[in-house]
Amino acid sequence: MQIPASVMRLTRRVFTDLAIWMTGLGLVMGIVFPFFVAGMGVEPEYVLTPAFFGACMAAGFIVGGANIVLARMVVGRRLRLLAGGMRHVEGMVREAARSGDMGQCSPETCFLEVDSEDEIGESGRAFNVLVEALALSLRTNASVKSFTEMLASQLELDPLANQALEQLLRHSGAEAGAILVASEGYMKVIASHGIRAADSLVESDHIRRALSALQRQSLSMPEGIALDGVVTDFRPREVLVDPLCYKRVPLGAVILASAAGFTDEARSRLELLREGLSLALNNALAHDRLQRLAAVDPLTASYNRRFGLARLREEFGRAVRSSTPLGVVMFDIDHFKSVNDTYGHLVGDRVLIRVAKVARSAMREGDILVRYGGEEFVAVLPGASREDIRLTCERLRRAVEETSIAEHDQVIRVTVSLGGISFPEFDVQGEEELIRRADEALYSAKESGRNRVVVA
Repeated sequence: MQIPASVMRLTRRVFTDLAIWMTGLGLVMGIVFPFFVAGMGVEPEYVLTPAFFGACMAAGFIVGGANIVLARMVVGRRLRLLAGGMRHVEGMVREAARSGDMGQCSPETCFLEVDSEDEIGESGRAFNVLVEALALSLRTNASVKSFTEMLASQLELDPLANQALEQLLRHSGAEAGAILVASEGYMKVIASHGIRAADSLVESDHIRRALSALQRQSLSMPEGIALDGVVTDFRPREVLVDPLCYKRVPLGAVILASAAGFTDEARSRLELLREGLSLALNNALAHDRLQRLAAVDPLTASYNRRFGLARLREEFGRAVRSSTPLGVVMFDIDHFKSVNDTYGHLVGDRVLIRVAKVARSAMREGDILVRYGGEEFVAVLPGASREDIRLTCERLRRAVEETSIAEHDQVIRVTVSLGGISFPEFDVQGEEELIRRADEALYSAKESGRNRVVVA
């Protein structure tokens, strides 16, 4: 049965209470001791006297005082050391909380020395556990803060993914990892580190299960994924697959691999970081979609004039710096006004859409199609020589010529005229002159009968 602490307390000082109780106990023992001695057979006239009572009470008082001195020397000293250590740790923890860096509060500097198996030792151990928990909390907060600041500074998808992966590897202790994003119904890798053939991850059943259940998948010693570390190849002890979702809509996944496995601290930290990354990834994807909308002509799905000319400027600068060819082709639909006048603007729009689609299929991978205005288009062909331009233009011309559009009981066919130029085979001073020379070649194609190609 425990005695409530409030019953034992007489003042607000523990050692004062202890002194009162010990002194009182000594006095009580001094009063009781003569009767005890008399009960043991000693003649009452020798022990039940005022002098003997006084001597016993004085002896009890002295013993109580000695106990108080010993308690202060033994227990009080230990408590002062404990309090001093706590004040020292308090200062370090306050500084660590201000700076967010718990590196200076290591077990050697912040933990109290525990050298007893009693209540005081238990107090020291409890304090050390508290410091460790606080250090973990501060480290986690610092990780989340730095991660959030990084996420807030990026809206572009690729830089965001690369910087996020770098911090995820550092905060989790993983040696390899990747970030995948869902795009147009498919998964694609947008950042990876230490993973061989990262593109093969998109076929992983573990990733599909994580995205389907929206729950973390933890894999031990998985087969079929080869990872290389900083120096030598390693086989991961554990791989985590964390789904990234926004309002329960899957956006992608994070894959992290560790040769030693993940600690509980790392797992909890990743849970917090994943939430911020999911929100940032959703914002980046929305930004990317807006950028695409701002760059794309809504009718033909080609680049609009403003963005297309900006891309031409970039490609021209790259061609000058690297001394590589650059081709520019201008083409428009022959007699397009008569199509609009005869069939209406809706049919004219369908013709524009079809021609743009056919042009993209005839162009090479990496070529850029721009709707320059009305029925006029510009194609930017990086690395294209004069002969490459001629072949591409001829392929495009034939593809359009062979295309037809059904309108009720009529079949509409159109042709295109094309003019091209290649830099540096044709020396120009800038991208504006490239456009002008290509336009002149287009004019020559129209003047010479339309449905033909002229390369300057």
